[in-house]
Amino acid sequence: MTKNNKLILIFLAFLMVFSGFVSNVKKVSAKEIDNEIQTKSKSCYLIDADSKTEIIKSNELERLPIASMCKIMTLLIVFEHIDNNDLSLSEKIVISENASSMGGSQIFLENGGEYEVEELVKGIIVASANDACVALAERLYGSEQEFVEKMNEKCAQLGMENTIFTNCTGLPKSGQYSCAKDVATMFGELIKHEKYFDYSNIWLDQINHPNDRKTEISNTNKLIRFYPGCIGGKTGYTKEAGHCLCAVAQRDNLRLISVVVSSPDSKARFNEVSSMFNYGFANFCCKKIVDANKEIKVDIQVKNGKNNISLVVPEKSINIFSKKNNTNSYEIVIKNNDQLCAPINSGERVGMLYVFEKGVEVASVNLLSKQDVCKKSYADNLRDCIDNWSLVS
Repeated sequence: MTKNNKLILIFLAFLMVFSGFVSNVKKVSAKEIDNEIQTKSKSCYLIDADSKTEIIKSNELERLPIASMCKIMTLLIVFEHIDNNDLSLSEKIVISENASSMGGSQIFLENGGEYEVEELVKGIIVASANDACVALAERLYGSEQEFVEKMNEKCAQLGMENTIFTNCTGLPKSGQYSCAKDVATMFGELIKHEKYFDYSNIWLDQINHPNDRKTEISNTNKLIRFYPGCIGGKTGYTKEAGHCLCAVAQRDNLRLISVVVSSPDSKARFNEVSSMFNYGFANFCCKKIVDANKEIKVDIQVKNGKNNISLVVPEKSINIFSKKNNTNSYEIVIKNNDQLCAPINSGERVGMLYVFEKGVEVASVNLLSKQDVCKKSYADNLRDCIDNWSLVS
């Protein structure tokens, strides 16, 4: 078996022993842990943000109004357009009379006034501004109605089977509903956009209007100030929906999403989300199996290359969600790309790393070369021929 086409199976000396894999996770209802969590909300839900493993669930599929948590989907679509360069944070938008007339939570945008997209995004994330939602919807799709169609298309793409939007704000409107699980799904997509966190931790700030008028705003999600590790979230309230909250908190490598729908009061929603976070962090962990910052020694042959590849690095770290105090062994297997030809640039994909638990693949990641490999010159090939001839002789 030649170096050029063999599978490099490296059973790295370490068989990592640490807390068990997700198969050991027990999904519990809020009632089963009511000594720690007193639930008054109509539904609640707690998951690991990365693996989507359910930890706590109660009536998580019940279709209910979710008030301003609808804005999670509004923000998701806005950030997708920003990432695709269809919308710039520095772009200025002229506010329509329709947008400026929105009731409920607002940042008091002026009809005909010009505002940077960044101010509008901040207004939605921090102050739950209905007027800013409609202004961005009109900028992106011409009308709120067209924007809402895109919201529902996104629901279908994400498998959100228990959600229908009829507006982009969450203001009461017939036919609009969602469920705790779907809220967690769309919020999990939103927090993949790192720019979101530039605003989600703002406690107090102001919106700048034309003619130097300013509006002071404060974050509706009080947990960013009072719960250690909370890094974002979205509140909601209408008489119909009750008090709602979706939040994300992170400690070490573990990131959790917690949702409550229709709490009886604001204090209850914050207490229940906090209690679910406490339960999650006390009973689960997320251990790093593969570190993107650590090089791995290999021997990967490159056809027509002046040298082989001896060092690679994972494209990203691999973290495994697990229950605390359970032990499992993990096996690391590396497979090189046997079709590699010079030249190879540092950072180019040259193989894959697989993580197995009890013979079952549980994760994988690309391996990137840490070296440049130049193509052999005519002189190099001639030298190889002479060396090989000498060995034969």
